[in-house]
Amino acid sequence: MQEKFNLNCNIEQDSWQDWLRQPAAHYIRAWEQSQLDKLTCDIFGFNAVQIGMPHMDCLAGSRMPNQWLTNTELLANPARKITLLHDLEDLPFDTQSLDLVVLPHVLEFAAEPHQILREVERVLIPEGRLIICGFNSASLWGARQAVGKLSGHHFLPRSGEFISLPRLKDWLKLLNMEVDRGHFGCYAPPINNPNWLQRFQFIEQAGQRWWPYLGAAYILHAVKRVRGMHLIGPVWKNKKIRVPNVVPVTNRHHPQPKTK
Repeated sequence: MQEKFNLNCNIEQDSWQDWLRQPAAHYIRAWEQSQLDKLTCDIFGFNAVQIGMPHMDCLAGSRMPNQWLTNTELLANPARKITLLHDLEDLPFDTQSLDLVVLPHVLEFAAEPHQILREVERVLIPEGRLIICGFNSASLWGARQAVGKLSGHHFLPRSGEFISLPRLKDWLKLLNMEVDRGHFGCYAPPINNPNWLQRFQFIEQAGQRWWPYLGAAYILHAVKRVRGMHLIGPVWKNKKIRVPNVVPVTNRHHPQPKTK
């Protein structure tokens, strides 16, 4: 009977890294990993970068030959080797050098999320892809986080700031980033008990069908558009230009005016 009421809703974590070890974090990461594997396998190119959250391999399904994981600090047991350490607001990549950038829950815990997006837009090639993972403010998890800020009992780390999907789309639009598709998931209540999270698995299909926009997490896929640029396909046939048989203007016969 004690397990029935022990939902651990008021576990307060000061560190994002500490929270990632909690059952609720494993629940979110499992859904995100499955969605990222499906998304990245259909994105083609040469250079892909995952920025932040080294506990999860967001590029596991990617087919790109060059893949890097970057972070702000070295951590133990990352999902893959951390290649670079850098500030989030200053990406150490050349302009228009990357085909894919993945930001897993980076913007929510960054001091300057706008600057990060500006840097991502700079390093992406035209038609390059950006994938963002985030928590949905219009969900039970978002409401739980809002109440936690008032009561002082945070479900997520207190430094986290949920970014609503319409707000994020506005930011991307200003950077000429066109949203291609979005995915919502994780409809269980904000609880931190693994047994109860397992029991709430039945709600996933119902949530996808009846209230799809109320999932605890979302994944946004955007494309960098460049104004004035149009992709053209290969020229398969060299068509000859047909020129009509006309007489040059200089060789035309002009009738002489009649004299009286």
